[in-house]
Amino acid sequence: MSKAITLTPSLARSTSWRDYLAMCKGKVVLMLVLTAWVGLALAPDMGRSWVLQLISLLGIGLLSAAAAVVNHIVDREIDSKMARTRHRPVAQGRVSEGRGFAFAALIGGIGFVALVGAANWLTALLTLLALVGYAVVYTLFLKRATPQNIVIGGLAGAMPPLLGWVSETGQLAAAPWLLVMIIFAWTPPHFWALAIAREADYRRANIPMLPVTHGIDFCKTCVLGYTVLLALVCVLPYLIGMSGLFYLLAASALNLMFIAYAWRLKREPQHQSAMRVFKFSILHLMLLFVALFIDKWVFYVA
Repeated sequence: MSKAITLTPSLARSTSWRDYLAMCKGKVVLMLVLTAWVGLALAPDMGRSWVLQLISLLGIGLLSAAAAVVNHIVDREIDSKMARTRHRPVAQGRVSEGRGFAFAALIGGIGFVALVGAANWLTALLTLLALVGYAVVYTLFLKRATPQNIVIGGLAGAMPPLLGWVSETGQLAAAPWLLVMIIFAWTPPHFWALAIAREADYRRANIPMLPVTHGIDFCKTCVLGYTVLLALVCVLPYLIGMSGLFYLLAASALNLMFIAYAWRLKREPQHQSAMRVFKFSILHLMLLFVALFIDKWVFYVA
C-alpha cells in the first residue's frame, strides 16, 4: 500500500504537460521559426495577409516540434546515458513511447494541415521531408554511423528559411538557398563545440561524434575552419544583392567574433571555452537573421 502511495506523484508527473512541452525543444523550435520568418520576410511580397503568414510559421513550428519529440523517443537509450539529457521525459520513463509518438503525430498533423491551408502543398511537403530528415535519417542512422553526422544531417535543420520563402511564394528559388547554406555552415561549429564540452558523455553513449573518433584537438581545428567558411558564406547574400551594407557590416562583426571564440578554443590546452563557443553560436545565428530582417525592412533599398 505504501508503495502505491509513493508512486502516485511519479505517475502524475508522467502525464504533466510540462513533459510534453519539454519534448518539443521550445528554444530550438523558436530559433527555427525565427529563421523561417526571415526567409518569409525576404521573399517577394505576394500579398498574403499577416494571419496566413502567422499560421504558416505556426505550421513550420509544429512540424519542427514533432521532429523534436520523435528525436526524444529514438534517442531515449542514449539520453539515459548522458548527463545533459538523462532527465528528459522519455529517457526517465515519464512519457511512454506510444504516447510520445501519438503526441508527435497530433502536432505534426496539425502543422501539416495548417501549412496546406495557409501556405501551399509544396511548403507542407518540404517541411515534412525536413522532419523525416532530422528525426529519422539523422537521429536514427547518421548520428550512430559517422562522425560527419552533423555535417550531413545539418541540411534538415537548415531548411526553415527556404520553407518560409516557399510559404510566401509557392515556388523554389536560388536566393533562399543562400540562407540555407548559412545555417548549414553554422551547424558543425555549433554542435562540435557542444560535443567537445560533452565528449565524455558521447563516449559513454558510444556515439561517434568527431571529438570521440578523431580527438578533441582535431575537432577544435574543424570548429575554427568552419567558422572561417561560415564567414565567407555569409557574404553571399550581399554579393548577389539580396541584402545591403547594414547586413554586411553586422555579419562581418558577428563572424569575426565567432572566429575569435573558435581561435581561443583552439589555442587553449583545455577545452573549458567550448561551452562559450556553443552559447555564442546561438546568439550569432539569432542576431545574423535579425540583421537580415532589419537590413531588408529598414535600411536596404532594392
